[in-house]
Amino acid sequence: MSARNPYEVLGVTKSASQDDVRKAYRKLAKKYHPDLNPNDKVAEEQFKAVNQANDLLSDTEKRARFDRGEIDAEGQERHPGFGGAGGGGGFHGFQGGFRPGAGGGAGGAFSEDDLSDLFGMFGSGRGRRAGPRKGADRSYSLSVSFLDAVNGATSRITLPDGSALDVKIPPGIEDGQMLRLRGKGEAGVQGGPSGDALITVTVKPDATYTRQGTDLYETLPVDLKTAVLGGSFTVPTPTGPVKMNIPAGSDSGTKLRLRGRGVQAHGTRPVGNLYVTLQIKVGKPDAALEKFLKGWTPETTA
Repeated sequence: MSARNPYEVLGVTKSASQDDVRKAYRKLAKKYHPDLNPNDKVAEEQFKAVNQANDLLSDTEKRARFDRGEIDAEGQERHPGFGGAGGGGGFHGFQGGFRPGAGGGAGGAFSEDDLSDLFGMFGSGRGRRAGPRKGADRSYSLSVSFLDAVNGATSRITLPDGSALDVKIPPGIEDGQMLRLRGKGEAGVQGGPSGDALITVTVKPDATYTRQGTDLYETLPVDLKTAVLGGSFTVPTPTGPVKMNIPAGSDSGTKLRLRGRGVQAHGTRPVGNLYVTLQIKVGKPDAALEKFLKGWTPETTA
C-alpha cells in the first residue's frame, strides 16, 4: 500500500513553515504513541504514518523534491513509465499492415527480426529496470528516564528480527524528539543504500524535577532552623548533589538559582539553570521551640 500524502497525514498545508510541520508532528506523535495506546493497531499504523510524513517534510531537500514530483510519499524516486517519449500510444506513420511473407520490400511487410526490433523499441520505456533505490525507513519508539534525557545515555531497542540496536541519547533531548540512525532501516533495492531507523523518544516524568526549555525546577524541603538562621544545604541536581547557601529569613516559596545546573543546550545557547523553590518543614513538636514561640511577639510591618 502506497504512503498517504504527508501534508494530509500531518494536517498541514503545502505552504506550512518548518516550525508548523514540527509542531504538528510532535502533537500527533504524542497522540498516537504506542506507550499511550497499547495493543492499538490503528494507533500504531497512524504513528508510523506520522513518522514517515515527518521524515519527508522535515527534510527541506526531500520536501522540495516531493513538491516537484521527483519522489513519492515514501521518499522513493519516481521513474517515468510507459507512455513517455518512446511509448506513444499507437503505431503511427506505418503504411500497410503486418503481412506474412519474407522480405521487407516496398509493400510494407515486416520480417520477424523487424517485428522484434519494433516491439523492443516500443517496450523500452516499460521494460527498463529500475536503478538502485534506497531502502524504506523504519520507525521505532523509545522511552527514556528524565535523567537519561538530561545527561545523555545509551539505550537498546529490539528490532522485529530479534536483533538489538544501541541508540545514543544526546544530552538535553526533548520529549517527542526524533533521532535518525542512518543505514539502520530496510535494505536497499538493486544495490541501493539501506534506509534509516527513525527513533521517537518519549521522556518519562520525574518525581524530583520538571523542565521548561533548558531550565529545571525542583522543590527543596528545608528545616525551620535553616530557614530562620540561614546556612548551607545539600541540593540534589541531575549531575549529583551540590551545596547551596540558604539566606537567613527565607520563607516557603523562596526561589533560588543554581546557575549552569540545568539542561545542556545545543548550538550557541547557554546551559540552563536549576531553580530551587524552598518548602519550610516545621518538623516534630519541640518543647524549647514551643516555649520560645509562646513568649515571642513577631514584628509587624505597616
